[in-house]
Amino acid sequence: MDMQAAAERADDILDSVLQEIRPELRWVHGPTSVGSCDVSRRRVVMTDISAERRGNLLGVVDRFWRKSGYRITVVNNDVDFPAIYARTRDGFGVRLRIGGEGQAFFQVDTPCVRKSEVARSTSPATASLDPDAEFIPRPDVHSDFWSASGS
Repeated sequence: MDMQAAAERADDILDSVLQEIRPELRWVHGPTSVGSCDVSRRRVVMTDISAERRGNLLGVVDRFWRKSGYRITVVNNDVDFPAIYARTRDGFGVRLRIGGEGQAFFQVDTPCVRKSEVARSTSPATASLDPDAEFIPRPDVHSDFWSASGS
């Protein structure tokens, strides 16, 4: 497998978990990092996830990853910044972490593979960014479910 194939596999991993989450989360591509023999792909969630809903999101992702045969390696139960880390059977590291203002970050790190060029992801983002934006802003998409406070 070369770096491009590994990046495409990372996109498939990200696409599959995001398609599993209902109601749908809106997301944009985060930066792709290319190392000497590995690639990291990221998705930044633009849907505001309330403190009360973060456990729901981590639970959905945890169950899906386990059902997919991933091995959960770390669960961080921090109240403000929870996270879950896992590894696929073929050695890809996956994670979901919650950052400031309830912004969720998905990332897949590939194993070391054969060096090659890496193209941008072809997965269509479900949120849009200002083309002149220098950075990805905090979540700005409201969801009746994910942004809700209380039970």
